[in-house]
This record gives sequence, structure tokens and C-alpha cells, in this order.
Amino acid sequence: MIGAAEAVAQLSRREISAEKLVRRCLARIAEREPVVQAWEALDAEAAIAEARRIDALSDRPPLYGLPIGVKDLIDTADLPTAYGSPIHRGHQPSRDAESVRRLREAGAIVLGKTVTTEFAVYSPGKTRNPHDPSRTPGGSSSGSAAAVADGMVPAALGSQTAGSVIRPASYCGVIGFKPSFGLLPLEGVHPLAPSLDTLGVFVRALDDIPLLVSVLAASPLQIRPAHPRLGFCRTEAWAHAALETQTAVEQAAKALGARDVDTGASFAGLIDAQIAIMGAEAAETLGDEPEERLSPKLRDFLRAGTKVTPDRLAAAREQAERCRRELDATFEQVDVLLTPAAVGEAPEGLGATGDPIFCRIWTLLGVPCLSLPVLKGPAGLPIGLQIVGRRGRDAELLAAAAWIEQHVH
Repeated sequence: MIGAAEAVAQLSRREISAEKLVRRCLARIAEREPVVQAWEALDAEAAIAEARRIDALSDRPPLYGLPIGVKDLIDTADLPTAYGSPIHRGHQPSRDAESVRRLREAGAIVLGKTVTTEFAVYSPGKTRNPHDPSRTPGGSSSGSAAAVADGMVPAALGSQTAGSVIRPASYCGVIGFKPSFGLLPLEGVHPLAPSLDTLGVFVRALDDIPLLVSVLAASPLQIRPAHPRLGFCRTEAWAHAALETQTAVEQAAKALGARDVDTGASFAGLIDAQIAIMGAEAAETLGDEPEERLSPKLRDFLRAGTKVTPDRLAAAREQAERCRRELDATFEQVDVLLTPAAVGEAPEGLGATGDPIFCRIWTLLGVPCLSLPVLKGPAGLPIGLQIVGRRGRDAELLAAAAWIEQHVH
């Protein structure tokens, strides 16, 4: 499967029709879905009909005929949106989420809804890792990562509240991009923790990101090539990384000429601060859902969230704000930071989605992050190199990622 930017280029040059590309995606899904199980809902006939309509257009919009997947946390007017929960099975939103509306308006074709964990928290869905079906694809954007990795679709939407874009991208060996908090619209995306929730994308090539994000943000994202100043940041999560991950990231950082960056004492406990904020906000957001129909994992998570005291929540938010200021100062010395995207390769088993520990603080701080699939673990499975940028400097992060991709091997 070609990437989104290359697909749009071929479509615009009439080298391939939208209908042919959609049928190619559907054929791949028919072949691999019994194993990967990335999709919650598909409407092949509607996708083909939309492709034919787009093929007949004389104008060529920015995403002309591009098939995409949409996480089943994001409303679609023509496909059910269940938020990964049996409580809402069959729920049909009355209108598209703003992100979906913008994609369709730009000529994209929503192929279907991809599997999410329950309300984008921890209880896994049915999706398996396309590299090894006995392993998790990560979560919560499980289906989106797996569908792009397996060549079912050139690009897909996901969301991140802790590590739900970066971690599955790492496990599945695709590029995952979580932009700066607030850059992309969340209207029509089921909330989990509103101060953390961020829309993201899964793609096959770096060139795909500005194409999609420019449409989603309704503002052009201009990438200017540059030789970035790189920092290598271990954070307090470092001891949790597998030895092979530590070695691979350290070697990559050294080869790229990155300087060591210490986040300082203020960052101690920031992972716990993210957990407290996420739990407290989720308990409020999901508080009206019938508890008896939630999974045990989600019930336990929400009960823990109700126990976060107002003082603890205020302290966590104050620490986050303080660390945002300190991180801004760090970014006066470097352009981006390098750190692991995940603890290691996708874990064996399907009962959990892995640990988001290497993503939590960056989501809390609202900075843009990208998982670049350039490392391998001991079983030969992918590990992402996480690239972290300054808040609001998403274009600089993408320019740095392009330079890193060219020089990391």
C-alpha cells in the first residue's frame, strides 16, 4: 500500500481511479481482516459509490479520493459509532465529527470505523498486531494503527489521552503523529479527559502528515527542511524500558549527534500527575455510563479516578504548568527531543495493550510527538523512536523527523 501523499498524487494525475484504490483497500481487508480484525464497521458499497462520485469530479480537492479509516471514537453520520463499548452498539450519530467533515470536504473517502479499546481506555478490542497476531497492536487506537500497518488503508485517524497514538504506532511499525494540544478539532470525538484528549494520525510516510494535518487544522502546515538541534531525554520512565530498547535508542541518539538533556527535578512525579488528571477527568466524563455494563478494568480505573482529591488534582495541574514553562526553556537549547516511543516491542498476549509510560508526560504537557519506526527489538519487531517538539511548533518537529529519517540508519 502506498502512502497518502503518493496516493493523492497518483489520483490527481489520473494514474489510478478512486474506485480502483478503494477496491484495492477492500480486497486487502477481505484478505487480512480475519487475522488482524482492525475494523469495527465497514460499508463497502457506500465507499465505492463515493469513489465513483469523486472520479467524476472535474475539480481535484486536496485529498482527492483518498481512502481513510476513522477510529470508532469519532462520530460519523453514515456509520455507527459505538466508542468501543457494548453500551453504545448500533449508535448512529446525526452528523460527522468536525475532523471527518473536513476530510470529506477535502475529497477523502471514509472507508470505515477502526477498532478502539473501550471508551479509549484500557480494555482491549479484538484487533491483533499484523506483524504477529499473538501480540497486541497497542491501544487505544488499535484498529487505526493495525489497518495502516497492514496496508488496508493509506491513513487513519486516532486519538491520544495518554499514549494511544504513539504506542500503537510503535508496536505496529507505522508513523504516528500526535500534534500539539488544541491544533486539531475535537468536536464529535467522545471525550475521555478533555485537558489531555488530542486527535492524531497514522500514516505510512512523513510526507503524508502535512497533507492530512493541513486539512484537519484548516491551516497550511509548511515544512522547511533544516538540520535540527537534537536532545536525548531519558525521563523518569527510562528504567522501565527493555534493555534492548535502551541500547537501540542510545545508539540512535549518539549516531545522530544528540546531546543529553536532563528534564530536572521538577519533572519527578509528572507521570503520576498525568495519571491523576486523566483518572479524575475520565471519572467525571464517563460518570453517567451504567457501571454494571462497563468492563472490570474500566470500572476499577474510574473508581480510582473518583478518589483523586481536589488538592491532588490542583497540585498535578500546577506541576504540569510549571513543567511546561521549564520545557519551553529546554527548547531554547534544542529543537526536538529523542526518547523511546514504548517500553519495547509489542508484548505477547492480547489481554492488555501495553504500557503508555513513555507517552504520558508529553501528552500532559501538550507538546507534539511523533513515533518513527526506525528501530527493531530482539524478536525483529518494530520499536518507534519518539521525537518530541515544542508546543505549537509542529512544523519544526516534522522537519526534524524528516532529517532524522534520512540520517538515522
